[in-house]
Amino acid sequence: MKLDMKLVSGLRLFAFSVQTYSPRTAPRYRSLCSVSSKDPGEKREKRARRFEAQLSSGPDLHDFIRASSNKTPPKEPQAGHEEPRPPRGSPGNERRVYFETYGCQMNVNDTEIAWSVLQKGGYLRTSDLSEADVVLLVTCSVREKAEQTIWNRLKQLTALKKKRLKANSHMKIGILGCMAERLKTELLEKEKLVDVVAGPDAYRDLPRLLTLAHGGQRASNVLLSLEETYADVMPVHSTGHSAFVSIMRGCDNMCSFCVVPFTRGRERSRPLSSILEEVRMLSDQGVKEVTLLGQNVNSYRDISEAQFSISEVGLRLSRGFSTMYRAKQGGLRFAELLDRVSLVDPDMRIRFTSPHPKDFPDEVLHLIQERKNICKQIHLPAQSGSSRVLQTMRRGYTREAYLELVENIRKIIPGVSLSSDFITGFCGETEEDHHQTLSLLREVGYNIGFLFAYSMRKKTHAYHRLQDDVPAEVKQRRLEELISVFREEAAKVNATLVGSTQLVLVEGESKRSSQELCGRNDGNLKVIFPKKDLPSQTMVTSMVPIEAGDYVLVKITSANSQSLRGEAVGHTSLSYSRRTEELLNEQAAAC
Repeated sequence: MKLDMKLVSGLRLFAFSVQTYSPRTAPRYRSLCSVSSKDPGEKREKRARRFEAQLSSGPDLHDFIRASSNKTPPKEPQAGHEEPRPPRGSPGNERRVYFETYGCQMNVNDTEIAWSVLQKGGYLRTSDLSEADVVLLVTCSVREKAEQTIWNRLKQLTALKKKRLKANSHMKIGILGCMAERLKTELLEKEKLVDVVAGPDAYRDLPRLLTLAHGGQRASNVLLSLEETYADVMPVHSTGHSAFVSIMRGCDNMCSFCVVPFTRGRERSRPLSSILEEVRMLSDQGVKEVTLLGQNVNSYRDISEAQFSISEVGLRLSRGFSTMYRAKQGGLRFAELLDRVSLVDPDMRIRFTSPHPKDFPDEVLHLIQERKNICKQIHLPAQSGSSRVLQTMRRGYTREAYLELVENIRKIIPGVSLSSDFITGFCGETEEDHHQTLSLLREVGYNIGFLFAYSMRKKTHAYHRLQDDVPAEVKQRRLEELISVFREEAAKVNATLVGSTQLVLVEGESKRSSQELCGRNDGNLKVIFPKKDLPSQTMVTSMVPIEAGDYVLVKITSANSQSLRGEAVGHTSLSYSRRTEELLNEQAAAC
């Protein structure tokens, strides 16, 4: 019986592939491929079984992809030395990845998710760009300036890539996040500056995309999902005492200036059980502060379990506010989530960002006031002080409704710290509209502000329906006026804290002096104070240094629009500090 010559040729070809991949193992496979038609059938079947067993322990498809993409021949092993093999089934096999993160806190969390996926895929992480086999930029598309920063960085990295290529050291470049979704064609086909493009909902696909890239192809996945929340992906948090926890993704508000619904998709919320599991894990790791994240964080609505229902009260929006979409029925809402998260660890601070003003029903405000470890700080993006501009922006409220909400917040949460976002120079904005925004800044008095000149984004309602008709020089002049008024008012608001005692979570040394420490108070203001030893909380006679992650009480001695300064007066804990802080402030007021 003659052996099929196609089978023999195929076996010899495989033996050749094995030989080029690994000289030390090639002879074993080559000898198995010399099949003779004169062998008895039983002997031939025995050899075939042995051959199949050895194939199962030999190199796999990823080995050949890697071998073909690496033109440097493998080194011969030293006599008596067996080189360790990377774990099978790991496409990254000891490749090193370097991340650069731009933009908002959501991108920080996206970096942690992407790294978790790649770590399981066999990659190692490096903080040294010169060691990187893969460089991934996690990007932002909200403003033109953010995108231009990425384009400039890509040109620098492309020059480094070409230099590395000459030294036979390959490097792949990838774009992740919002810019990936928005500019896929330009990134991959027109400019040809990157090898991999992955949108915000495609991080699970990164190992496959990078395998294709290492094989010489350009690869992309920018599909948006109606369901992806990465609920089962536990982010790899960087070391520190504060952490971000994503609770929902996407946005349904469709503000006319905003590209987020088009780069991150529709709203979907992560299951409560998954969020609580991550918060408990962070508590066990010693994390002292968690910030709950979402593009519209307080519109959280978990519908993952049938028993979740909501009362009529929970459906209410802030008074005087409306939405671009119909009211959504059912689901576990933000108030319930905030309640459950705050109970995990009484000594862990809870913050959340970024909310929409429409989603602050009274039960959320009362919970913030009642729960000691929920920070008394609310981000309340106004965007404009003109009702006409707010209508053009499709924000769903008027100036009057916004001011009524501010009054209600301050009534329920005395001493609350407020921050806000403002856009100047939006389509059709007049000088009168601009002056109304200036007057809103003065009337509210924010502790913290984020102010920007408008830059039109493709895909948005404004791009299709409105005219970007405010000249660049006018936008810049108006922005400078906004900044000036904000700083003037913030300095006044922060000055009211002089003489008070603030609870501060220490972050580390001040950037300007190694003799000073800095941290943040309940209102998220930076507090700077001299480094010194303080009495131990457990043993008053023992003096201990202040370290990052400590809670300390700081008496405020001066303030400006950006920060507070003071003197540390004692170590404390979050659960113990509230009453102590109140007593010290009462004593200061009496003096």
